[in-house]
Amino acid sequence: MMNGEYKHRIDSVIRYIEENGSQKLTLEDLARAANFSKYHFSRIFTAMTGVTPVAFLNRKRLEKSVRLLGETNMTVLAIAGECGFESLSAYHALFKKHYGTTPNEMRKARTQYSNISQWTSNMPEETASGTAYNENRKRSLLGRTWDRMIAIKELTPLNVAYVRHVGSYLDTGAAWDKLGRWAYERGITPPSEHFIGISLDDAGLVDEYACRYDACVTLPEDWTPDSADPQVQFKSLSGGMYAVYPFYDTIDKFVLAYQNVFGLWLPNSGYEADDRPCLEFCLNDPARDPEGKCRVDLYVPIKK
Repeated sequence: MMNGEYKHRIDSVIRYIEENGSQKLTLEDLARAANFSKYHFSRIFTAMTGVTPVAFLNRKRLEKSVRLLGETNMTVLAIAGECGFESLSAYHALFKKHYGTTPNEMRKARTQYSNISQWTSNMPEETASGTAYNENRKRSLLGRTWDRMIAIKELTPLNVAYVRHVGSYLDTGAAWDKLGRWAYERGITPPSEHFIGISLDDAGLVDEYACRYDACVTLPEDWTPDSADPQVQFKSLSGGMYAVYPFYDTIDKFVLAYQNVFGLWLPNSGYEADDRPCLEFCLNDPARDPEGKCRVDLYVPIKK
């Protein structure tokens, strides 16, 4: 079953983290160790383990530092370097966040807290063990329901005009307003053309207010770019095979669409994520929806 293959690859990256956590590791390094697309690796890892790759890596580094604090006389500075932290201040901040104390305070109290597991178990739910995914997970009724909901489609390359938004994915309205006015002035409207959103960053890895989002509209085949507005730009979107998941709910819950596709459907599907961005085909205007909901077809790039 495909889920077993995904589990094997997640196990591989977990072993890689455990063996190389003291080195400087990038998401590209971890994606390569798991043989996943670097563009979608974080979403897959998080969906299957319940924790982001960065949080899991930091957890392993913190656990090692706790052992060194209790078992050696190394300085805190040396321990920070040995465990792969970029600076002493970064180590202190993360240590304090997760354990509620400083490394020196923990070391002073080591006789009182000789059981290291008491400290290492004091982790928030976000950084639960990488074995949080169910090794024997079967294809439940819910899983089969997702299979029936998701369609596989071949998409031809698309030329689009777009306006880029940088900030929270919940605040893309201004970009859509600008693009919408530009498009309607030129008669570029549904149903002949489509509005597409592209979330370029994983909000679990990038600060909310640094996330990049492109509000796009497809262009007729014979369209010649004519915009004098520097905020309206043009590009081509790659075609190829996509898994299409229909979503209808409030925009703040749209993250669940990604979670469902990457966590529930994809590992059991016989496909894996391809190294292209997801496309969010916007099928309605939430401001005009009776319930204030958005209707979106989420296109996830896949390959066999």
